[in-house]
Amino acid sequence: AFAAKSRWHEGAVVRPIDRQAMSLVVLTLVIDQVSKQLLLNYLFKAGKIVSVVDGYFRLVVVWNRGVSFGLLGGDRALPPWALSMVAVAVCIGLLIWLRRTDRLLNGWGIGLVIGGAIGNVIDRARWGAVFDFADFHVGEWHWPAFNIADSAIVVGVGLMLLDSLIGEKKRAP
Repeated sequence: AFAAKSRWHEGAVVRPIDRQAMSLVVLTLVIDQVSKQLLLNYLFKAGKIVSVVDGYFRLVVVWNRGVSFGLLGGDRALPPWALSMVAVAVCIGLLIWLRRTDRLLNGWGIGLVIGGAIGNVIDRARWGAVFDFADFHVGEWHWPAFNIADSAIVVGVGLMLLDSLIGEKKRAP
């Protein structure tokens, strides 16, 4: 029994790329959840909208009941548990991909996407919606409000796309 346990342990090696990706998951989650709690407390005291750079950037309270950037969030939004189940399924798929990749940018991107997805799942479990607070606009052009988790997802997908475009040949340590 000990030999079987030892062999299983040898097969479950944690590679540096896995460690780095999981570190990004944890870092993203901590920064996302702490920023949301601090800003939510601040914005409820300050009046729900705070101009940071007049005409360009505000802190706001937006409850996103849809998917990223408010898509599918109208009157017939999917229930929070359904969106959370999709996010969990995506995270499971990304973890499988992580175990199969040896490309550093891919691993980092996967870590950021998982961290961001879990951060928004936590919001749905806590509040029934995702708390978005960053509101950028220039004149009439307005980007949907977002948060740290959303930013991590966008940067993570960008890293994975960049990796696929440059065809990184160097293997991760």
